[in-house]
Amino acid sequence: MGSCFRRSTALLLTPLAACATTTPPAVTGAVPASPPAGMQYLYGSGEGAALSVQAWHGLLGYVAAKVKARPADSVVLAQGASLDAPTFVPCGDKPLAAVFDVDETVLLNIGYEYHDATTGKGYSAADWDAWEKTGEGAVAPVPGADHVLATLRKMGVTVIFNTNRSAANADATARAIRAAGLGEAVHGRTLYLSGDDAMGSRKDGRRATIAGQYCVIAMGGDQLGDFSDLFNAGQAVPARRAATMTLPIAGMWGNGWFVMPNPVYGSGLKGGFDDIFPMDKRWAPPAKGEQ
Repeated sequence: MGSCFRRSTALLLTPLAACATTTPPAVTGAVPASPPAGMQYLYGSGEGAALSVQAWHGLLGYVAAKVKARPADSVVLAQGASLDAPTFVPCGDKPLAAVFDVDETVLLNIGYEYHDATTGKGYSAADWDAWEKTGEGAVAPVPGADHVLATLRKMGVTVIFNTNRSAANADATARAIRAAGLGEAVHGRTLYLSGDDAMGSRKDGRRATIAGQYCVIAMGGDQLGDFSDLFNAGQAVPARRAATMTLPIAGMWGNGWFVMPNPVYGSGLKGGFDDIFPMDKRWAPPAKGEQ
C-alpha cells in the first residue's frame, strides 16, 4: 500500500486512528451484484489498463533520457525541504535507481480485492496480514509495469520497492513481487518495508536511506505519500490538491514523479461536498420557465 489508507466497498469515509478509512456496509451474507465502480475501473476496464500503460511508457522515456544525461540531483526531496521550496538530494557519483511503491503501483492485489468486494467487510488488518503472507498466487502486474521494470534493469537502473507492507512478511512480499513477473526483490537492498525504521507508514526515512546510496532518477506510486510525507501533513482536501498543482511541485509530475491510477482506496478518497464542489462551481437545472 502507498500509505496506511484502505477503504470499504461503500466509499463512505470516516476517520479511524491516523488513517482515513471507510464504514463498511452491513454484512447480509449476500454477494453484491457487481464489484464497486472503482474496482471495475482499476481491475477490469480497458481505460484503466490504458492509463497505466501510458504512465509506464512516459516513465520509461523519461528514465532513458536521464540515463543518457545524468542529472545532478535525484528526485527525492532533501531533509528540510518543503513543497513550496523543494530541494533534492544530490546525486554525486551514486549508481542510478528508480523507486516504486508496490500495491496498485506495480502489483494488483486482485485476490484480496475480490475477497473485499464479495464480503463487504471493509478493510481488516488481520485479513490484509493473511493476504500478505499467502496471496502470491492471486496477484498480477499493473499493466505495463512488468515490461518497463525489466527494461529499466537492462538499462542499468536498479529497481527498488518501497512499500508499507510489513517487514515481518518480507519473504512473502518478495515472492508476490516475483509471482507478478516483476523480478527479484531483496529485503534491505531492493525492498524496503514498514517496520524497517521507526517511522511506521511514513516513507521519507526509507526514501532518505535509498537516496543516500543511489541517484534516484524516478519514483512511481499510487498515493501522494509515495513521493513525500509532506502531502499527508493534515492539510484540508482543497489545499492538498492545490499543492500538487502549484509550481515548482507541479513540474514534477511526469518529470521524475509518476502517479498510477487507483480509485479503489487511499489518501485521495476523502472530502465532503464543500471540499469537492466549490460554491461558485455548482449547478442545478433551471426551474420551469427560466432560461
